[in-house]
Amino acid sequence: MKKQGNIKISSENMMPIIKKWLYSDKDIFLREIVANGVDAITKFKKLVTMGEAQDDDKEYCIKISVDKKAKTLTVEDNGIGMTEEEVENYITRIAFSGASDFLEKYEKAGGDGIIGHFGLGFYSAYMVSENVEIFTKSYKNMPAVHWESDGNATYSIEECEMTERGTKIVMHISADEKEFLDESAIKSLVKKYCSFMPYNVYVSYKSDGKDEPLNSTLPLYAKNPKDCTDDDYKKFYTDTFMDYNEPIFWVHLNMDYPFKLKGILYFPKVKNKVELERGKVKLYCNQVFIADNIKEVIPEFLMLLNGVIDCPDIPLNVSRSFLQNDRQVQKISKHITKKVADKLVALFKNDREKYESCWEDTANFVKFGCIKDNDFYEKVKDVIIYKNTDNKFQALSELIPNEAKAVGAEKSNDDKTKNSPETIYYVSDEHQQAQYIKLFKNQGINAILCDNFIDPHFLSFLEYKIPDKVKFMRIDSDLDGALKSAESAEDSVLIDIVKNALQDKSVTVKTENLKDSEIPAVIVTDEYMRRYTEMGQIYGMSDGMINKTLILNTSNSAILKLKELDEDKQKFVACYVYSLALASFKKLSPEEQDKFQQDNLKLLNNFIK
Repeated sequence: MKKQGNIKISSENMMPIIKKWLYSDKDIFLREIVANGVDAITKFKKLVTMGEAQDDDKEYCIKISVDKKAKTLTVEDNGIGMTEEEVENYITRIAFSGASDFLEKYEKAGGDGIIGHFGLGFYSAYMVSENVEIFTKSYKNMPAVHWESDGNATYSIEECEMTERGTKIVMHISADEKEFLDESAIKSLVKKYCSFMPYNVYVSYKSDGKDEPLNSTLPLYAKNPKDCTDDDYKKFYTDTFMDYNEPIFWVHLNMDYPFKLKGILYFPKVKNKVELERGKVKLYCNQVFIADNIKEVIPEFLMLLNGVIDCPDIPLNVSRSFLQNDRQVQKISKHITKKVADKLVALFKNDREKYESCWEDTANFVKFGCIKDNDFYEKVKDVIIYKNTDNKFQALSELIPNEAKAVGAEKSNDDKTKNSPETIYYVSDEHQQAQYIKLFKNQGINAILCDNFIDPHFLSFLEYKIPDKVKFMRIDSDLDGALKSAESAEDSVLIDIVKNALQDKSVTVKTENLKDSEIPAVIVTDEYMRRYTEMGQIYGMSDGMINKTLILNTSNSAILKLKELDEDKQKFVACYVYSLALASFKKLSPEEQDKFQQDNLKLLNNFIK
């Protein structure tokens, strides 16, 4: 006998609100319906293990079919099923009672960020459907039931013919949602949301059973790490992220206490040094996809990685505000961070060669993580390494005396102050700063390479964290005492000659007697003023002009003879020496290039004469 009834809720506008605010992505309805089927199967299997139900030895699975002619999308499971009373309780009353709660919270929150937190998963079908039918038969010896509603204030329920246990949801797709009648689109959604469902999911299931499931019921992350090979990890990575560049290494998370957590985080190969490329960390709950890159669960810097995290302790549908304030979620986040740090430290200690070979791909990630997360910094600070201009890697502790001998030659006595921080020179552009590198190397002084965009921020960060131990100086910011001869003295006459010759009157001119006599002059600029200027330029608060100091090398023969030349030649040589130094300091502007080229042509013509 067919029965009809009214849905008793506090607002007749419940369905429009569900359609607008229940989920941020409309296509997530398929996940909800399939997840309900998974839950029904799991419940039935539990009853079987308890001896309260009889297993029929058939495959537990979800079947999805599209009928374009009838404009229906059907999701069918062979789970526990429902009686008429259960349909009334779980579909009509409880869900719509949840809808009342939803409406109340919707009004208070203005709809912002509300997702399915009130047991409304089934009703997500109305986001794409004008009418929904349920055909269900309980595992109990009870008649099958047909329930139907267009989502308004009425529904109908009656007995129906159904021989197999389980539930079938038939969604009559709305005219303006016809993309959900495309089989390839449905398959794509299944792969997106149901890739790791614990039971096989078929689309357009064939009776002969030849269709292949679109999901993996036992994903690699759910296995014991001992049972996984390197090839398994690489294949899972390629299949999951469609990235055919092999990951450099990975962290397999497998924890049962004090909370359940499984997953794999991959360190991908870096495509360039210019920017931090955002990865994709997929979050699951009992193999049901929740979302990508939920920062409340996964620390921001870990989102540079690719990976999957499955945590049953995080509800499938939950508000962002809940995640932000939930202590369990915060513990999970900290644990994930710790496991990643532990992996880096273990690799450094147990296989330094591999660690060093991976460093260029992991450096940006590690540095960004240190800046963003102090706990992460404390765990990995001793395994941060730096490549020097001899292509050798050293940790910071190996660069600082008192902890280990410094890189390169000894510092001059003038630079050695008992409690002063150690000066470490760095190179930001090996090609542009080649002359400085040669000058330093000729005196046995090395420098570290810091040529990634994040390095200026990271060096400042380290100076802030350990101000008593280290300060960083770009190789063109100062001349180390070991580069100079003891008898260095200021030559005021030489300085005046060059200052009067230069058009750029903002340049400071000094003299030094350098040990390397080949280089006539170098330009240096104050490290911290340069940093300040560059930072201001980024934020539009500076014109980018950096004060420069031209240091004339009084051990160079051309500089020594400058005083002997007539005024015109003094001016030409002074400007030419400045152009040479400037070309080694920075990329010349078009005007500077033109001037340099003209001077070179003049020299060439004079040589030919």
